[in-house]
Order: sequence, then C-alpha cells, then structure tokens
Amino acid sequence: MLKSGPAGSARTLKGLPSSVADCSDGEEFDYTEGMASTNPSPDRSGTPIEWKTIEEAHERIRPRIHRTPVMTSESLNALSGAELFFKCENLQKTGSFKIRGATNAIFSLTDEEAARGVVTHSSGNHAAAVARAAAGRGIPAWIVMPKNAPAVKCRAVESYGGKITFCEPKVSARSETAKRIQTETGAAMIHPYDDDRIIAGQATAAKELLEVISDLEAVLAPVSGGGLLSGTCLGAHGLNPEVRVYGCEPELADDAYRSLKSGKLQSMESSDTIADGLRASLAARTFAILQKQLSGILLVSEKEIVETMQLVGQRMKLVIEPSSAVALAPLLRAGGVPGLNQRVRKGKPPARIGIIISGGNV
Repeated sequence: MLKSGPAGSARTLKGLPSSVADCSDGEEFDYTEGMASTNPSPDRSGTPIEWKTIEEAHERIRPRIHRTPVMTSESLNALSGAELFFKCENLQKTGSFKIRGATNAIFSLTDEEAARGVVTHSSGNHAAAVARAAAGRGIPAWIVMPKNAPAVKCRAVESYGGKITFCEPKVSARSETAKRIQTETGAAMIHPYDDDRIIAGQATAAKELLEVISDLEAVLAPVSGGGLLSGTCLGAHGLNPEVRVYGCEPELADDAYRSLKSGKLQSMESSDTIADGLRASLAARTFAILQKQLSGILLVSEKEIVETMQLVGQRMKLVIEPSSAVALAPLLRAGGVPGLNQRVRKGKPPARIGIIISGGNV
C-alpha cells in the first residue's frame, strides 16, 4: 500500500480553503442542503442483479482487466479524520473503471451479435473502454461523443480503433445519434449505464475493494448515470450487507440528488461541470437500485473538485480526474460527513471508509 508523507500542519497548505485545509476546528458544515434524504436502513432484498451474476462477470473480465491496488495515505487520513482506503481505478486499463462494464457487456454478446459490431455514446471513459473491449474481440465499435469531449479522451478512443461521430453536447443528441448509427449498422448497443451487464461489471470494483478491506463502514463513489454507483451498492452489499454506500455529485450536475430527494427521476440536458464524466442523468434502471440501496447523495462545488484533485496529487502522487475527486471532497470539509468522519473529535475511533477513485484521464 502507498503511504504518503507526514501530514504536517493543515494550515500550511497553500491554495486550499480553510474548509479543506483545516479540519480540526471551525463551524460544522450544514449538510441539510448538500445531501439527499439518507436511507439509514436500505432495502437490499430482491436486487435485480444477483450476486452470482456479479461473480460470473468478474470471472469473465478477470483476464482482461487489472486488479487495481487499494492505497492509503496517512496525511489524507489526518485531514479527513477517518481511515481512507482508495480503490485506484485511475490505474485501470484505459484509465478508468469503465473497462469493467464494457468488457463484461461485449464479451457477453453471442458471436452472431458481436459480428455486427457495437455502438455507444459517451463523453470519454466509456467510449475508450468500449473501443478497447471491441478491439479485444475483433469487432468494430462506433462511438458517439459530444463535440466538447476532452481531446485526450477522443485520442484514446481513436487509438483503440473506435470510429467517432461527434454530436451536440446534449443528452438527447447523444442518444439520437447512437440510435441512428445502430439502425444503419445493426450494431449492438452498449449503453454507458442503462444495462445490467454494465452494472454487473462495474460492481466488481467494489467487490475487489471489500475482498481486501472487509470491515469498511462506508464506501463513497461518484455518480453520473448511476452505473458505477448502483454497481458499487450491489458489489459492496454482496460482501458486507451493513456497509453504507454514498454517492457524490457536482452541484452543477445534481440530477441524482434531486431524483432521490423528490422520489421521482429527474433529468438534466447538459452541464458545465469540470467533472466531464458526471454530466449524464440517471436511468430508471439505476435509479431503482439506488432508491433501495443507497444511504445518501453528497454534493460538492467546482472549487472543491479542483482542490481535491490537487491535494491527491500532492499527497499521494496520483493523477486523478475531476470525477474521481468528487468522491473524496465531502470528507475534507470542516465537519466532514455526519456519522462518518471527524468522529475522532469526540474521542471515538475513526471510521474506515472506502473511496472509489473512478479514473485518471485528466
């Protein structure tokens, strides 16, 4: 495991606000406006994806992915007031967790289905994962990407042989363009998150995390369309039914927060958050899983996202993308997350918390 250097004085961290740099005093953060209604007793019965399905997905993808390390940092433990365990999917093939779901979905296709190729829409990480998994099976991949997708992610897709079609940066434009290409080619749709095969594949990240650290009290993961977060719920609860799972989301892309708070699926056509991987909206499939299994949604600001990225780079020497920083940022606020971190102030042992670092494609 990676151990960073000593924490030193939190007040000496330049460029960080007091809410991040100083977690030892100050007013408690009011989370009533930053967390969807928590579910203290999630209903984990009758899940749509069985544990056997996740185990089969893990066996299917195991030879084609990395088993990424779980890392720790003494200085981030000190700043957060918790024991943090980072599942480093930024060190995964294609640089993100997305290769798990894409590989499971594409290698689950019959030979007849696969022969016609695959099509998907994505801002980048899922696009690269589908292109690489398709190349591994020797089939074509048509990838729809918004025209404002990061250039580094477009180059990654092309390097794996994906055929890119650009569209307007709107959810509806992505879906419509992908459907048109599917009609023209007969390719199989590999949706970024609205697919049980994708969710089962993403669940293997949390499964691996809890196979290493079984006694976690909570796991935090970013949320966009919900494939990773719903998979994290299923993968974590399959090994530890008592662990709490929290989703983390940018304030500028808060559809999951609004959906869980209102009890009705909310959509978002576009967003300008720096976390480009978190601009999609939940699907009915992922929303249903999160409603039953999630303990809450935590919102973070754009400033917090950038500063958390910088902090991880400084302290752990890891490159993480903005979407990944979203999962750590809530724990670094003054006051932290009630019931999770900062318990050491009251003389209680620190909570053991897992963090899914979703990717490193900056």
